[in-house]
Amino acid sequence: MPPQMDIEANWIVKEVRQDLLKQVAEAPVASQLAPLVRQLVAQRGLGENRALERFLSPRLRDLSDPFLLPDMERAVARLLQAIDRQERVVLYGDYDVDGVTSIALLQEVLDRYGLACHTFLPHRLDDGYGVSQVGIERCLNDFNPQLVVAVDCGTTSIDEIAYLKERDVEVIVCDHHECHPDQRPDCVALVNPKVGDDYHYLCSAGVVFKVAHALLKARPNPDIDLKCFLDIVALGTVADIVPLVGENRILVRKGVQRLRETDNCGLVALKKETKLGATIHTSDIGFRLGPRLNAAGRLDTAQSALSLLMERDPDRAQSLAQGLDRQNRERQALEQRIHEEASDMLKNGHDPKNRCSIVLGSDDWHPGVVGIVASRLTRQYHRPTFVIAFDETGLGKGSGRSVENISLVEALRECEDLLIKGGGHEMAAGLTIWKQNFPEFQQRFEEIVRVNARSEYLVPKLYVDAEVTLNELTVSLLDSYELMEPFGSHNPQPLLICRGVELASEPTTISGKHLRLELYQNGTIREAIYFGAAELDLPPLPWDVAFTIQRNEYRGKQSLQMHVQSVRASR
Repeated sequence: MPPQMDIEANWIVKEVRQDLLKQVAEAPVASQLAPLVRQLVAQRGLGENRALERFLSPRLRDLSDPFLLPDMERAVARLLQAIDRQERVVLYGDYDVDGVTSIALLQEVLDRYGLACHTFLPHRLDDGYGVSQVGIERCLNDFNPQLVVAVDCGTTSIDEIAYLKERDVEVIVCDHHECHPDQRPDCVALVNPKVGDDYHYLCSAGVVFKVAHALLKARPNPDIDLKCFLDIVALGTVADIVPLVGENRILVRKGVQRLRETDNCGLVALKKETKLGATIHTSDIGFRLGPRLNAAGRLDTAQSALSLLMERDPDRAQSLAQGLDRQNRERQALEQRIHEEASDMLKNGHDPKNRCSIVLGSDDWHPGVVGIVASRLTRQYHRPTFVIAFDETGLGKGSGRSVENISLVEALRECEDLLIKGGGHEMAAGLTIWKQNFPEFQQRFEEIVRVNARSEYLVPKLYVDAEVTLNELTVSLLDSYELMEPFGSHNPQPLLICRGVELASEPTTISGKHLRLELYQNGTIREAIYFGAAELDLPPLPWDVAFTIQRNEYRGKQSLQMHVQSVRASR
């Protein structure tokens, strides 16, 4: 869904580099591209024929040697030792989609090597995030492991991994999070692209795929075809919002293709539950599949999401998918209530227009959904935002989201003395804090952002890729346009603009929240969907309309669908 901003955005139409456009026009691989698509790929810095070919036709054989990743040889040697000795191994993951898909993939691969592993997914409320002391104790009591493989966590768990080593438990970390500036965990192997110089973008599902690839190179296994797991890798990669460039682009392009015809019982059931047809895009992972897999870990334990991905029986898979859908509806209702309460707080003394940041907390909020609320508020007000839920002891768990050019992880480092724990990425981070430190954190975070943020950082920008007319929007355009997919971080879906648009009929409300529009321009009518716009005050006609396009299939008929992102009075 498009962000609905309370602060008016600046619309910026990107300029076309004529030198690159000329290169694209002369490239043999681009000869069949529609003129609009040539312009769009040129704007992404692509012009030379080889670079265009790799972008338009990603190939699995272009994936690099997995042993180039840091510590990969050590990790593979230790896993093969565990396989040969039939050791007690626990796969210790995270409760989000990346963590769950990583465990599902690694468990499936090791199982085909004849090693039956236990899995451990921390409970968000009881165990906390990542490799925690509480989680370790429960893991030791339940499984008495000889080897723990931490996936999507562990890079900064210095004390916890040292504690495991004291108890003669070895650890392999397969992660992608930022490293501690001064320390690394005392583990057998730290397979993390952030440690090396060559890789920076893989999520944990991508890292585990590389581990599986390395295992196969070291010890071939005829029972394993890694292409069969690309649907799971694509789920984790898209849901974790890592850049869809380089190897991620290859994995997701092939993974989405696999997802369209997957034989994974759980994914078949989830597709049915979400009414997904044959046409699947990365947006369907982001807005339909991913949230349902995430819902379990947000409200309780992510075990049902992992069970769904591992299920072999279609009936049990459908039951699990229905349960995840129910949990997702519960999550949506909880999220809406917290968002409304947060919005009321902003109206009563924390007006974002007078501040550079948003930091809110409450004793009555669920920690499992504060990240989603933070994301909504960041999009709405274009301010770095933390939303924190406090329990009855005064312990607060919060999530943050940021805007371009303002690093949350750097800001948290300047607040370390106020926090129990904090870390993450530039654009998304988490923290744990005692309630008595909340007012000072609120004030210090505001000061940090105010010092480091230029005024233009706090004004939302709508970057428009190209101007088109309605009569250019045809189904045949999509044939070359879709070669730019998969869309996501670092390869966003192109935003187009149509100027001077009228309405051919009155808008129709869908589900009480969305608008179906019939747009008219110079004798051409096109249908469009404007998500979340039913309660918006629309400007006077005619409009400039900013939108994306996508193939839609209904009852065997294909059409081009416009997804409106924003409208303004025509200029």
